[in-house]
Amino acid sequence: MKDSVKENMEVIGADGVHVGTVDRVEGGRIKLKMSDSHGKHEGHHHYIEAGFVAGVEENKVRLSANADIAVTLEEEKSGLPVDL
Repeated sequence: MKDSVKENMEVIGADGVHVGTVDRVEGGRIKLKMSDSHGKHEGHHHYIEAGFVAGVEENKVRLSANADIAVTLEEEKSGLPVDL
């Protein structure tokens, strides 16, 4: 399924709420565009494990978790969780 994920696709939670925008797929993770990082996390990329992808619909990547949970699943480049 990760082969279906393309640059500039919107990433949404299971609830349809915006989580981010795909920059590219790196290994087994989706790299989100920096423009979707906010606050103290602004100015660098976040990543989501491709295993959380429930499906690809039109130009959207739907995750298996609602958006409020999905943002807690985001990782830093190192693979460590984002410190919210």
